[in-house]
Amino acid sequence: MRVLLIAEQCNPEWVSVPLVGWSHSRAIAAKTDAHLVTQVRNRDAILRAGLREGADFTAINSEAIEGRIYRLADRLRGGTNKGWTLVTGLAALSYPYFEHLIWEKFGRRIRGGEFDLVHRITPLSPTTPSLLAPRCREAGVPFVLGPLNGGVPWPKHFDSARRKEKEWLSYVRDAYKLLPGYHSTRGAASAILIGSRDTWRQMPGSYLPKCIYLPENAIDPQRFQHRRTRQASRPIRCAFIGRLVPYKGADMLLEAAAPLVREGKLTIEIIGDGPQKPDLKAMISRERIEAGVTLAGWIEHAKLQDRLRANDLFTFPSIREFGGGVALEAMAVGVPPVVIDYGGPAELVNDRTGWLLPMGSRGQIVDRLRALLSDLADRPQMIDAKSMAAYERAHRLFTWDAKAEQAIAVYQWVLDPTLPKPDFGMPLFDPLEKK
Repeated sequence: MRVLLIAEQCNPEWVSVPLVGWSHSRAIAAKTDAHLVTQVRNRDAILRAGLREGADFTAINSEAIEGRIYRLADRLRGGTNKGWTLVTGLAALSYPYFEHLIWEKFGRRIRGGEFDLVHRITPLSPTTPSLLAPRCREAGVPFVLGPLNGGVPWPKHFDSARRKEKEWLSYVRDAYKLLPGYHSTRGAASAILIGSRDTWRQMPGSYLPKCIYLPENAIDPQRFQHRRTRQASRPIRCAFIGRLVPYKGADMLLEAAAPLVREGKLTIEIIGDGPQKPDLKAMISRERIEAGVTLAGWIEHAKLQDRLRANDLFTFPSIREFGGGVALEAMAVGVPPVVIDYGGPAELVNDRTGWLLPMGSRGQIVDRLRALLSDLADRPQMIDAKSMAAYERAHRLFTWDAKAEQAIAVYQWVLDPTLPKPDFGMPLFDPLEKK
């Protein structure tokens, strides 16, 4: 299969969406005759990874527009790591120039039938339209879009966290459906991969027949080769990984766990950095839990597996996650997650592989988390009982190789509509869990 892969965000040396773009595209390229098209800022890292420019990938220099828009977004955010809805919104305005340059370079080859299909992997945001989709349809070449993910509503109890994150545009987020290209992109796509149930619910019903649920995140088994082998015992070891901002919930974790830390029943390692760090330090001092809490700062991604598997639980009470890939990474080393039953993590974790706490007010989440941690500290064998199931679920359903196989099943369907439409379940169906 000859595939043109579009991944504007695609970088093997970064994390989050750029790593998704890189990992997904490489897994597909291992099973097809694929050529990657990405933005020039990723060029050097891709060359260092061993790909050949021209033969394996093409870097598009759209900095004349995208660079200016990024700098504008940075100024509007005051140089902070907040206001990501603003960044996404402005990127939706600049991105069409990137695809314009792609069409200038590849349009003749697409029209000439050099590619069986075109797949745009990133951006993941459903707010970003595509100029390529209608042009590919005119050329008679199927266009696959996604996975698209985003738009998890802010929980009603956490509007203050929303404002602290400077998510002003989130109040009018649905306005993106009025953008030029919204309907033409979806109408011209042969298949649309949907990364979450929230994004699925936002899709107009007329486009759902071409939509297929497929979460954005996966794990690279080469990065997660070792499994947790320790046996949980007091003090149970809890890890948190994430940006230190209010909605991620590190402060709720500390408040919930403080009495248990003082009693020597558990310890907490907080991995990450961010503007909330001074507040967390003050809370640790105020609660007198310095002896049981470590603020580790950022850890290189390649070293995460060893830090994770030295713990018993991954405690991550974030109240608004799109993908929640870090929960998968914990599961990939056999560390069961504790997450909120809301957004992306709730679609990756189930009752066999971790614990899902109901959404509620801040006080309710703290109380529920404290009760669960207290129970687990008294019965640590409950943690070990879920460790293997977590490991197996991650390595069976959520590898990049498995995701590439699913993408190829979609390709086969759009190239031969007489085939049954792929249905991987929502959440992903695991035949072993039926038993």
